[in-house]
Amino acid sequence: MATTKPADKAVPIAMPVLDGEDPWTAEEVAEVRAELVAERDRLRAAVAQAEAELAERMTEGSDGAGRDPADVGSSNFERDQELSLHNNQRKMLDQTEQAVRALEAGTYGYCENCGKPIGKARLEAFPRATMCVACKQRQERR
Repeated sequence: MATTKPADKAVPIAMPVLDGEDPWTAEEVAEVRAELVAERDRLRAAVAQAEAELAERMTEGSDGAGRDPADVGSSNFERDQELSLHNNQRKMLDQTEQAVRALEAGTYGYCENCGKPIGKARLEAFPRATMCVACKQRQERR
């Protein structure tokens, strides 16, 4: 006689949560991991493309010989904007890769500053968060 197994209930995972938050389930952890990996892959591609475009733009020359000064200024401004956007993408990629490594190492969800739980709700909203709200607020006030 075959026994039927009841539908699996969400199994809690030993990841940090704040007081009053439900424990992480295996499904929630898998979802966060999949989101982080997809974001990492997307950012890697975007950074590689931006680096190729920047390399091409850097070889265009900026000496302005024979070019209208307004065109030179405009080109330099665009290049600076692209560098700024590239640096932002690079930082986001670094944060995402750090979150994936922490998840794999079992340290995901702990504040890198105070060591306390970041909070499940915060990580669900912003999976690459590395600090709890209190530490992040202190950092931003400086």
